Amino acid sequence: MEEEKKLDQNRAPIYEALQTFRQMRVVPFDVPGHKHGRGNPELTAFLGEKCVGIDVNSMKPLDNLCHPISVIREAEDLAADAFGAAHAFLMVGGTTSAVQSMVLSTCKRGDKIILPRNVHRSVINALVLCGAVPVYVNPEVDHRLGISLGMRREQVAKAIRENPDAVAVLVNNPTYYGVCSDLRAIVTMAHDAGMYCLADEAHGTHFYFGDNMPVSAMAAGADMSAVSMHKSGGSLTQSSLLLTGPGVSEGHVRQIINLTQTTSGSYLLMSSLDISRRNLAQRGRQVFAKVIEMADYAREEINAVGGYYAFGRELIDGNAIYDFDPTKLSVHTRDIGLAGIEVYDILRDEYDIQIEFGDIGNILAYLSIGDRPQELERLVSALAEIRRRYHTDSSGSTPRWSPARRRPSTPKSAACP
Repeated sequence: MEEEKKLDQNRAPIYEALQTFRQMRVVPFDVPGHKHGRGNPELTAFLGEKCVGIDVNSMKPLDNLCHPISVIREAEDLAADAFGAAHAFLMVGGTTSAVQSMVLSTCKRGDKIILPRNVHRSVINALVLCGAVPVYVNPEVDHRLGISLGMRREQVAKAIRENPDAVAVLVNNPTYYGVCSDLRAIVTMAHDAGMYCLADEAHGTHFYFGDNMPVSAMAAGADMSAVSMHKSGGSLTQSSLLLTGPGVSEGHVRQIINLTQTTSGSYLLMSSLDISRRNLAQRGRQVFAKVIEMADYAREEINAVGGYYAFGRELIDGNAIYDFDPTKLSVHTRDIGLAGIEVYDILRDEYDIQIEFGDIGNILAYLSIGDRPQELERLVSALAEIRRRYHTDSSGSTPRWSPARRRPSTPKSAACP
């Protein structure tokens, strides 16, 4: 049997084509109207000539995102190879468009889809668009931390057993706070029941390029995955990937994507995906090993301050918290007498530190390939000073959360009565 040819991950076809295009000095009688920046000098001064010079329209040497046959197709093949997928689609509408394309590719009006209550709004909006019916699994809740966890295996098995006509199961891999369900087991259960398994990996790009990480969707055998390259992967904001497994029709998914995605794909976004994929393929394992090391160090230092709880893999219970993303720096703040959103505001307003998120009980600092130890030291020092300045007795435990009990309706009927 002939050995399968390995693609050259040192290539970046879209970037290379744009470099060639830049040298050609083509006279533009097409869109965009700024004509390589000449028509908008303020924008050119702000973004730079190199940037606006490659903000171009689809043309023969640069391929077309709607029906790629050359450099964009090559970039997609390289991305699929790097992520272990059967195919990869470059997405320029953010991971929202990837999630919605994933759902719309597998569900139609009246179809049931099994999903956790804590899905991203893009999933619910996709159900509004297609008229599919959600079958909710209520994930466990850590009442001390006030966060939703993953789906238990028995919860998913029960939902599948009670809804054998469902067409798909959707899994967060991971949640915002880094909690992972038993994805391999859920994939097996879904496939045994003749259902697709879809993964929202908006916060899991690094799972594909790191050792000692939770399993990625493609490695677990999932059918489709929406991956936010711009979050932990280093590409420009709004650029994303949609990955598919061997059991999914590439042509059908392309048709679904083209229903809603722009016909004027941004070459700034596409080239950033191309270059970032190459960077991760070449250096991802070494880089994310350092990210984990920084996150572990920060957890240790923050916990040593006292009052805070920077939680991590010690939460793993093999089911509702089957695994944990070690790059997530999540910190419970209630025991110093401050809500997470209050610490979020203090860090931003008084220390010029912008973290990702704050809720009633926690803050989340997003660590990735661009972080350095000196900035992390600044965050740890600021948290220590905030504790010293603001610490009071906790004003009570985090409020308990329970799912609202309402008259059942589909997202589509709720949005379009």
